[in-house]
Amino acid sequence: MNKVLAEIIAGVIPHKMTRNRWRGILRYGIIHALKLKYRLKHDHTPPRYCLAVCAIAKNEGPYFEEWIEWHRKQGVEKFYIYDNESTDGTREILAPYVKAGVVEYCYWPGYRRQLAAYDDCLERHRLAVRWLAFIDLDEFIVPLKDETIPAFLSRFEGFPAVEINWLIYGSGGAKTKTNGTMMERFKYHSRPEHPLNRHVKSIVNPRRVFTMIGCHEAARISGYAADSHGNLIKKHFREREPQQDVIRINHYAVRSYEEFLEKQARGRASGTERTVKSAYFDQYDLNDVKES
Repeated sequence: MNKVLAEIIAGVIPHKMTRNRWRGILRYGIIHALKLKYRLKHDHTPPRYCLAVCAIAKNEGPYFEEWIEWHRKQGVEKFYIYDNESTDGTREILAPYVKAGVVEYCYWPGYRRQLAAYDDCLERHRLAVRWLAFIDLDEFIVPLKDETIPAFLSRFEGFPAVEINWLIYGSGGAKTKTNGTMMERFKYHSRPEHPLNRHVKSIVNPRRVFTMIGCHEAARISGYAADSHGNLIKKHFREREPQQDVIRINHYAVRSYEEFLEKQARGRASGTERTVKSAYFDQYDLNDVKES
């Protein structure tokens, strides 16, 4: 269905979560959705991977190694990387991982192409993975009560999706980029209860969702998503208090000021304007607590 028409129809639904779900379903298309439900009912192909990650990136080359290696240690087996017109050698940087079968690389040009990448990833790999996480290159999934992310997910077999809260890390006063990984360089983060940490990212069962709603939530085929405590989610994430005691996503939203300026100048795959927005830096440069 046309995106504008989907917005108009969904817009008359008063409950935010219901409205968002139908926005995703309508954008996916009613006929397409019915065909998918029929297909999934009859196709019982066992998944090849327990956990994979889908991400779209634009000139994030220097950050891939840390990000991939961290998540491999946490149990991610496969990475589906959509390259939105990078000019920093991203393809060459990822080549060893592609050769090893860890990364599947897809060149994905155009403006505002994030949701299209997510849709494509779900359609291509829906039956190949048991769980699929949608995160960015400045986000690191950190399990706190389990040794790996799959160990955490083992308690969520009955859910179509799990929503995990951010913990935003600030620049720590760093003006320029220095040597070291992001996790080594940035040790100051926001107060856990900060309203921005209500944002979530989703790990979904691809066989039980139609598509993603923006970059945060999934349009579910059936059932409720769960929060990290295993509770059914019946309120929009902006209306819930953050949870970071079981698992969280370290969100290095700004890095150093130099890196922030570089990121703003090159634009983002999600369609962020190529202009410097100091207000964003000020909003996300949260350094209230030093990591213990």
